[in-house]
Amino acid sequence: MMQEKARNAINKMCGIILNILLVVVSIILIIGIYYVAQIKICNNEYANLFGYTFFEVATGSMSPTINVGDVVIVKITKEVYEDDIIVYKDGENFITHRLISKDDDKLITKGDANNTEDNPIEESDVLGKVVNTIPHIGIWRKAILSPEVIGLVGILVLILIASFIYTSKTEEKND
Repeated sequence: MMQEKARNAINKMCGIILNILLVVVSIILIIGIYYVAQIKICNNEYANLFGYTFFEVATGSMSPTINVGDVVIVKITKEVYEDDIIVYKDGENFITHRLISKDDDKLITKGDANNTEDNPIEESDVLGKVVNTIPHIGIWRKAILSPEVIGLVGILVLILIASFIYTSKTEEKND
């Protein structure tokens, strides 16, 4: 009787953990699909997720504040102030640098690790300001969003669901 209660408690806890894992994986997949749809299908330059977007940093120009492989979360806005870290469009690239001065509609930016200021930009070039940085997430993003990993996670989730369904049905027959 005591073993049966312990087994039921473990099964219940495993079911809760599986449900949480399923919800987290589903949310990540939905965000990933939405992101890919906005970039690949709609041909947008970036994905707008409720007024925010994110970029992986490719250079060390903002080091040590932001390093290569970090992901910056950007609030899409034109309202930026001196000392904000902003993201702006420069030709085909998005640049993440600090706004060091603002004169009318001309903005001067500079990477924290750079010795010289950037060429002046227009306010219309600004995409938004960095509100958060997630260190080293770029490496994990590449690994997690690879087709091989997504496929394996999907198969694992299906196997776990099938095993819990099978276990539940077996226990119902034994009762």
